Amino acid sequence: MNTNMPRPPRDDKHLSEASAAERGGRLENAIGRQVLVYRTQLGMTIANLARQSGLSPGMLSKIENGHTSPSLATLQAVAGALNVPVTALFRKFEQDREASFVRAGQGLVIDRRGTRAGHQYHLLGHSVGDRAMLVEPYLIVICEPSDVFPLFQHDGVEFIYILEGEMIYRHGARMYSMSEGDSLYFDAEASHGPEELKRLPIRFLSFIVEPQPQA
Repeated sequence: MNTNMPRPPRDDKHLSEASAAERGGRLENAIGRQVLVYRTQLGMTIANLARQSGLSPGMLSKIENGHTSPSLATLQAVAGALNVPVTALFRKFEQDREASFVRAGQGLVIDRRGTRAGHQYHLLGHSVGDRAMLVEPYLIVICEPSDVFPLFQHDGVEFIYILEGEMIYRHGARMYSMSEGDSLYFDAEASHGPEELKRLPIRFLSFIVEPQPQA
């Protein structure tokens, strides 16, 4: 038996449509549950709600059971009859959102120019979702004294927060004495980086935000 049969090509369009339909179904169910909760809290029957909203009992039954996708006008009529804002009907709906989770000590070690000077770069996550900006959070650890420090320049902005140790940090022509709890937010197109290590070890968080490269 040939187990190496070629797989049929993925139909990404149909997968996307199926995913959208699934999200739509969850939204309809969430709205239906909220309508039922508010109606029950008010002690209203479907017939009562129908009279108050001007909708048919059959339509309201479909909404509560998630069997229809009501228009905004319909939702406004239902919300008005229930005496709640229309946004209250969406409260139980949660869209899927991406997240990047890294356990302590498991950040991906990245080799950057600073690595040669005894800097360790631990990437703590990556940009999630379809965003115009690229976000890179790092934990930077400096354990060894060094007289030579690389200076960095890149697009976007950067934020650093000192967790441990003390150093003089350069941004352009200015110097900043930084220790635990200090932070610096700056335009990353100016040259920047540690100028002098005052107390080791040094650990600080660095968040780099720059535009996504255009495809």
